[in-house]
Amino acid sequence: MPKSAASPTTASGGRSRLDSRPVVAGIVTALVGFTSSFAVVLAGLRAVGADPAQAASGLLAVTLAVGLGVLLLAWRSKVPVTLAWSTPGAALLAASGTPDGGWPAAVGAFLVAGVLLALTGLVPALGRLLTAIPPALAQAMLAGVLLQLCLAPFKALGTVPWFVAPVILCWLVMMRFAPRWAVPAALLVALLVIGIHVAAGGTALGAATLIPTLVWTTPAFTLQALMGIAVPLFVVTMASQNVPGVAVLRSFGYVTPWRPAMLVTGAGTVLGAPFGGHAINLAALSAALAAGEEAGADRSRRWIAGFVSGPAYLLLAAFSAALVAVVGAAPAGMLEAVAGLALLGTLASAVSAALADPEDRIAPAVTFLMAASGLAFAGIGSAFWALLAGLAVRALLVPRRRAAPERAGN
Repeated sequence: MPKSAASPTTASGGRSRLDSRPVVAGIVTALVGFTSSFAVVLAGLRAVGADPAQAASGLLAVTLAVGLGVLLLAWRSKVPVTLAWSTPGAALLAASGTPDGGWPAAVGAFLVAGVLLALTGLVPALGRLLTAIPPALAQAMLAGVLLQLCLAPFKALGTVPWFVAPVILCWLVMMRFAPRWAVPAALLVALLVIGIHVAAGGTALGAATLIPTLVWTTPAFTLQALMGIAVPLFVVTMASQNVPGVAVLRSFGYVTPWRPAMLVTGAGTVLGAPFGGHAINLAALSAALAAGEEAGADRSRRWIAGFVSGPAYLLLAAFSAALVAVVGAAPAGMLEAVAGLALLGTLASAVSAALADPEDRIAPAVTFLMAASGLAFAGIGSAFWALLAGLAVRALLVPRRRAAPERAGN
């Protein structure tokens, strides 16, 4: 079979061995993954009770876990698999509020979510149980959780317009010309605005706050945190990150090392939990950067892009404390505004997926509204009850909907 002009040079040391595109793609994957959503992680950790030092530790923990985990997976599998922290999970935390038991109970919930992730790789029945949850309901729950955070940029226009307006304007312009870099560019503008605010106010950032430090928290376990945080965190991480991550790799012709990926991400989550790390998982959107044409024409070498994203994440971890310190000096509402912009695309996708079936929209609508309401019973947050309500409504309505044509035929 003749070799096309686009084919890489063969193993005798030609162009493919000198191709830098996998390396560049790996660095870009880490940059986009980190900058596009670290504000969401901080907002989520602060919402469930972390103080600034604990939130900085949590961001550091998940960044280290992602970097080390992807090094292991990409090297062992020779597949361009990439990892990320659970951005939808962080958004869930932002909507959950501090659980009974405070920050230690939230940490305990992170640990349990990590155990569930690992068990998904070990126990096939758990994976089958998860897939029994209709995807539309999982996406509706996620959309409801995201709603309040995605409203933050527009609410902030009424409170700190001079700080937020440049960020939104930059985001809109970049969405028009370079959508992939819209959130990182908006973040850069936000950091510039915050820097001007800090300089004008004469606020000094202590040198100690700029050094990344892991802070241990002994986990506590409460029923409210387990049901209101651990279970929904596991569900949204699987439905909105791991399953799409597998689909992205499949679309480029790669088979995801499923069991090793679940074991590595589960173990990484468990190890990071006492230091504030909420969850890591397969990358979804950024996975295409390492698995697609941008990582080079030679598909057999694209795993290098996934591998290179590992040390890039480890390097970014060194800047995590400095970013937390700068963001901590921002005017009230700025962090949530940047996080909301980062999640607008995810919200749109979740709403679209939830309401895609015109014959089955009531149950997802109920799930969405209950998740968005923030209503809690027995100290358990709305995400858990939203999923139960959606399942109950769907069980009631779907059989009736399917029976209707039969009655009409009679």
